[in-house]
Amino acid sequence: MTDWVGFLGATMLWMKAAHVIFVIFLMAGLFMMPRFFIYHHQCAVGSEEDRKWIEREDRLRRIILNPSIILVWVFGLLLAFNGGYWSEGWFHGKLLLVLLLSGYHGWLVGYFKKLRKGERPLSEKRLRLLNEVPGVAAAIIVVLVIVRP
Repeated sequence: MTDWVGFLGATMLWMKAAHVIFVIFLMAGLFMMPRFFIYHHQCAVGSEEDRKWIEREDRLRRIILNPSIILVWVFGLLLAFNGGYWSEGWFHGKLLLVLLLSGYHGWLVGYFKKLRKGERPLSEKRLRLLNEVPGVAAAIIVVLVIVRP
């Protein structure tokens, strides 16, 4: 199936470019937020530094993470419908990983809300391990999309 087939026609390449751009923004945010959490854990609850970390995390969430995930899904679904990928195995794997990353995004937002309340349920070590999730998922997604095994 060629890239020019489907309802998007010649705009498909623009949609693909937009999808990749917003995936990059999303991945940057998914890498940054847990790192912010690690630094946030190191300050006293209720301190001035605590308030600054809450503000930074909130801006990252509002300005980068939330808009990026919405646009990734919009452009990704347009491309999936345009290309008719719904019956292809590589796409099922990618879709599963994107759903898991979306859940990870939701978990990050939930953890941010806990930090904002002064709760710190996870250790820094656990947060460091969780920081690896988007990198592993991204590597597998790239292989699935490029190699299409």
